[in-house]
Amino acid sequence: MPSDPVQALADEPVDHRFKGLPPDAERAGLTVGALAAEARNLHTGGFTTPVLTLDADALEHNLTALGEYSKRHGLAFAPHGKTCMSPQLFRRQLEHGAWGITAAVPHQARVYRAFGIGRIFLANELVDPAALRWVAAELTADPDFRFVCYVDSVRGVQLMDRALAGQPAVIDVVVELGAGEGARTGARSDEDCRAVADAVAATDTLRLVGVAGYEAEVPGADPSNVHAYLRRLTALAVEFDKAGRYSPDVREIVVSAGGSAWFDSVADVFAELPELSRPVLRLLRSGAYVSHDHGWYGRLTPFNRIPEEGGLRPAFRLWTQVVSRPSPTQAFVNAGKRDVAYDLGLPEAELVRDALTGEERPATGVRIVKLSDQHAWLETDSAEDVQVGDWVALGMSHPCTIFEKWPLIPVVRADGTVTDYVRTFF
Repeated sequence: MPSDPVQALADEPVDHRFKGLPPDAERAGLTVGALAAEARNLHTGGFTTPVLTLDADALEHNLTALGEYSKRHGLAFAPHGKTCMSPQLFRRQLEHGAWGITAAVPHQARVYRAFGIGRIFLANELVDPAALRWVAAELTADPDFRFVCYVDSVRGVQLMDRALAGQPAVIDVVVELGAGEGARTGARSDEDCRAVADAVAATDTLRLVGVAGYEAEVPGADPSNVHAYLRRLTALAVEFDKAGRYSPDVREIVVSAGGSAWFDSVADVFAELPELSRPVLRLLRSGAYVSHDHGWYGRLTPFNRIPEEGGLRPAFRLWTQVVSRPSPTQAFVNAGKRDVAYDLGLPEAELVRDALTGEERPATGVRIVKLSDQHAWLETDSAEDVQVGDWVALGMSHPCTIFEKWPLIPVVRADGTVTDYVRTFF
C-alpha cells in the first residue's frame, strides 16, 4: 500500500474509466494529478459532455458549515460516507474536525480502511460472518482502529457471537432503537432493546458501548415527534447506564443519531443528556451536506429553520449539451438516467452557455420533463431558449445518487478553472 493512498490517487492515468475528461489528456498519457496541475478551463480545455462538476467554493463552505455547527453544539461528527464514497472528501471532513466516517455496509468500511480511516461507525446491523471476521482481523492488526456497529435483535447478536468465536478481537456495538412501526431497522420497543443488551452481555465477543437511531424514519416526522423519539433514545442511554448494562471497560458511552434533515433536533435533545457514569460521545452522522443539492435537501435542511446557524450551498452542476432541437418547444441534451440523479425528482435546468459566444444566461423557459437512458427531454417556451450545441447546466436532487454515477469529478472554481478531481469508489 502507498504511504499515502489518498495522495496516490493523483497517479492514476486519465483514461476511458472517467467520463467527461479531455480525450487529449488520455492520448498524452497524463495522470489525474498532471491534468489537475494544468488547471484547464472546464469550457475551453477539452472536456466533453456530459460532465459532472463540484463547485470548489461551495464544497469548502459546506465542509466548514457542518464542522463548525458540530463543534458549536458539542457534537462529535461522523459524516455518512455512503453519500460520496470519496477518500479525498473523507480526508477533508476529518480536517474539518470529524471524529470518523459512518458506513452502511461492509464494502464501504473496506474502502475506508484502504484509505486509512481510523474510526468507522457502521450505522447498520452486521451479521455476515466473513465481514465480521474481516473487522476482527482489522481490529487485531491495528490497536488504534475503532469500529462500532448496530445490533437490534437477539438472533443477530447470537449470529455475531457465533461468527466471532475464537477471534481475539471484541467488537463494539450499540443497540439501535427503531423509530416506530413502518420505520426501517431497529428494535421496536424499549423492552426489545433491553433484551438485545442482555444478549450482548452474555457474549465474550461483543461489547455494548451505547445506543443509536435514525430520527428521519419517524412516521410523519415533524419537530414534535422527532424530538419525542430522540428523547426515547437518550432516556434509554441513561437507563442502560443506571442499570449497569454498558460493558465495564467502556471509556465513553456512545449516543448517536442524525441524518441531514433533523440535525438541529439531534443537537437540541443531545444537549439535554444528563451527566452519566462515563463521558458521552454525542455522535452526529449527517452526510448529504458535503455537496447539498438543488432539491430534496435544499428543502429539508435544518438551516432553513435555523438560518442564524448558517447554511449550505448546492455544489453539483451537470453540464450537458443540446444535441437535437426537433421543434420550437422541444430539445434534447446528451445526459440521462446513466448520468443524472432522478429518484427524488427530475433535474432542473440552471444555466445555458451559448455554443458560439460562450456567454452564460439563466435557463429561463427551459424545463426537464423526462429522462431516457442517455437523453434528457427539454420543454422550451420559445425557439430561442436553447440551440443545438449549447451547453445546459443541470441542478439535481439527492447527492447519494449523483456521486455514484461518476468515478472522477472535476472540482471547478467560479472562473471555470478545474483545480482538482474527486475520485469515488462505489
